[in-house]
Amino acid sequence: MTRWRRGLSVRGGEVAFALLGLPLGVLGGVYAVAVLYAGALLSLTVLGLPFVAAALVGARGIGGLHRRLVGRLLGERVAAPPASARPSGLLARGRVVLTDPVAWRALLYLLLRLPLGALGFLAVVGLPLGSVWLAGFPLWVRLLEPGPRAVDWLDVAGPPVGLAVLAAVPAVLRALSRANRALARALLGPVRSQQRVRELEHARATLLAENTDRLRRLERDLHDGTQAQLVALAITLSLADDALGEAAPGGAVAFGGAAVSGAEGGAGASAGSDAGSGADLGRLRALVDRARGQTDDTITGLRRLTRGIHPVALDGGLAEALPALTATSPVPVTLRLDLRERPAEVIERAVYFCAAELLTNVAKHSGARAVDLTASAVDGRVRLTVRDDGRGGAGIGAGTGLTGLAERLAAVDGRLRVDSPPGGPTLVTAELPSRL
Repeated sequence: MTRWRRGLSVRGGEVAFALLGLPLGVLGGVYAVAVLYAGALLSLTVLGLPFVAAALVGARGIGGLHRRLVGRLLGERVAAPPASARPSGLLARGRVVLTDPVAWRALLYLLLRLPLGALGFLAVVGLPLGSVWLAGFPLWVRLLEPGPRAVDWLDVAGPPVGLAVLAAVPAVLRALSRANRALARALLGPVRSQQRVRELEHARATLLAENTDRLRRLERDLHDGTQAQLVALAITLSLADDALGEAAPGGAVAFGGAAVSGAEGGAGASAGSDAGSGADLGRLRALVDRARGQTDDTITGLRRLTRGIHPVALDGGLAEALPALTATSPVPVTLRLDLRERPAEVIERAVYFCAAELLTNVAKHSGARAVDLTASAVDGRVRLTVRDDGRGGAGIGAGTGLTGLAERLAAVDGRLRVDSPPGGPTLVTAELPSRL
């Protein structure tokens, strides 16, 4: 139901955008043509450059209005370009405006928006009216020309052609909407170099934050986990040492359940001391067993920490790490590998942790019974796909860790795509370069 309402609202936005396209396109086109024409005429005078600079500032503002309109009615969120620099000095500021690629691209958008706006208005107004005329052609002709009239081919072909045109209106409107979205993405957003700088800055900030959090978690795990286990182990060994001293008083050494004194003979040993020594030895064995268990727990914790820093399985590459990872999944995994080349170490680590996170999400949230994991490294590109037959509904920003995963992949020029309709199946695709 939610998806149906969203689709309905988008179609209503497309109709509204097409209706507004003609007047807005005419205004924008006239503005762009006037700027170029007047700028060319005034270019030989002192007013030429100031006029063009002021017009470019206006074009930048108009482009921002169109960008918001595209986002509101067509659902295309185009990132806002960065604000232009404002250096000190009138000449420096004018030079920045005249060389602003965002303003010139906005001016080009206004020029190209005119034909698209005219086509959109024709699609939403002209085509439906034409289809109604064609569908009712026999009736309109007889109303306009009373009297007997022979049936010709227009009377026969008009109704089906009109219905076909009417049925084609939604497809034409969607195609024009896609063209308008593509035009807005290409000309109203940041320049590619600016977008790249912004993505790198965001990826760097994300990577630094993740590394800081990882170091904090590592310090906390070492302090609260491994360190506490080692302290407990030291206490247990101290207690064992005390028990050993109690089991052999006066220099006696407990061995094999009997105390052998270092003084003369052992003729004075009594049954009571033998029982006490046996009790002390039993306590000593319990303490040693506890120390052994704490040692095993500490080793396991250290292995878990080192595996979180750099999985040992990655020493042999993804061809060895991914089978070991899928073997531990609670949901059965079908693994397909096509690793013709070995990616860089940082890429391998990103792919490994991406696969681990996706398999964890499947086990926790999807209710799936089977998973297909495919990894390939061909022609300088690494591709990881995870498909499950679960309930679906996953998405970036939906609270399943996919947002953080997408940001982690962005730090290494990777992209994450999620296709998860309600009811499933869910297909998550990660693409990365083999080298940075």
